[in-house]
Formats: sequence, C-alpha cells, structure tokens
Amino acid sequence: MDFTIIKHAVEVDHGIKRLSMRFIKKHAAPERARLSTELCTQISEELERIGLTTLPRTLPRSENEFVWVVQRDSLLGEVVAVATVLTNLDVLGVSPVPQLFDNYPGAKQALT
Repeated sequence: MDFTIIKHAVEVDHGIKRLSMRFIKKHAAPERARLSTELCTQISEELERIGLTTLPRTLPRSENEFVWVVQRDSLLGEVVAVATVLTNLDVLGVSPVPQLFDNYPGAKQALT
C-alpha cells in the first residue's frame, strides 16, 4: 500500500483533505475489485501508522463515499482526537459532558 500521494495531498491542504473512497482504493489496492471490511481496516491502520486519521473513523465500503483525511499532528487533528475520546466516553456511559451528542448525532456517528 502506497499512501505517499494521499499524505502529500493532506499536507498541501493544510492538514485536511476530502477524498473519495475510489481514490483511496486506487492508491491502496489497485488490484482489488472491491472494498471489503478487511481492506478498509487495513487502510485505516496504515493511515494511522503514517499520522493520518479519517472521518468517519470507520471507512465506508462504497467507492462512491467521501471521507475526510486529517493530519493527526495538526491543530484540527488534535481536536478530532479529543472529540473521539469524548465520543468513546459517551458510548461507555461515563461522559464528562452529559447529553453532549444529543445536539450532534452526526458527529457521534462519524467519530465512532
């Protein structure tokens, strides 16, 4: 899997880039016919390894979907990391800010 182009695209756009899953698959596994759950998991792990995070956190299997790719060591990447921790605490029922995601259901879905 070669993510050099994706990493450079995110860096050029100041730490965030909106990419289609078709584009990501083309660079991650051009020999694969379709995106599988396993391939999406491998892609996520590889992106995390090189310092990138995706929103939604769980990559969609449809090539027609788009995801945001965020540089983890950027200011926005740190905000996403904090929001992810809050989401995980909320899922566990120990949120320090009860009912935080009542007003932001889409955020909770994207961060889990």
